[in-house]
Amino acid sequence: MNREEELFKKRLKDLASAADRRGIAVFTDFMNLNELNIFHSCTREFGYVSYQLFGGYEHAERQIAAFLPDALSYSYDFPIISLKIRPLQKKFAEDLSHRDYLGALLNLGVDRSKIGDILVGEKEAIFFCEEGIAPFLQQELTRVRHTPVLVEEAAPDEIQVTEHTEVVRGTVSTVRLDSVMSVALKASRSSLVSLIEEGKVFVNGRLATSNGCQLKENDLISVRGNGRFRLLTLGGQTKKGRCVIEIEKYL
Repeated sequence: MNREEELFKKRLKDLASAADRRGIAVFTDFMNLNELNIFHSCTREFGYVSYQLFGGYEHAERQIAAFLPDALSYSYDFPIISLKIRPLQKKFAEDLSHRDYLGALLNLGVDRSKIGDILVGEKEAIFFCEEGIAPFLQQELTRVRHTPVLVEEAAPDEIQVTEHTEVVRGTVSTVRLDSVMSVALKASRSSLVSLIEEGKVFVNGRLATSNGCQLKENDLISVRGNGRFRLLTLGGQTKKGRCVIEIEKYL
């Protein structure tokens, strides 16, 4: 681990200790994939408390951890607010990307760790943030690129998180990480090894350290800069002995 990662690990231990000492739920900020990997790698070191992870919706990539003392006997809520960004005049709105929305938020001086996933829809986006900064974002975010926008809070039962996916089918000689990535990303196995070596590939939120990692059904693979996909099924074998796989790719 580098110094920044060691400091993050120490921060996790301090939060777990605070939850145990004070007898209350204590929360992290939103963690990215690398931070989630560090979190999972050191859970034994704060085994004296339990924990829960949540990012505002099921299968969120960026998540907050709640450290919970064993004596906790009351209900708690994650400090997460969901906000919707919509154009003031939809017919004149630009086609905005995830990068556009994120850039507009960060240009307000907000730390990335205070913002969770951003789900981009047609002419609008839903994003998740820590509740403490929600009023500021609602007041200050008035434009994304050249499009005037309004930011509104959405009640949980109003949010319909629709993730766009496509199913990709193919065959592999073995259910190794690099083989499955080759089918999902339509690239050669050799060209994908560098992504694994550079620490850009995560399986179920944990850093993948070997291209020979064996996958199983429902494993979620995230590749920085290339999106994420889930291994849905392992089918039968072809006449040549190759395994038939089905992948759900998030668009």
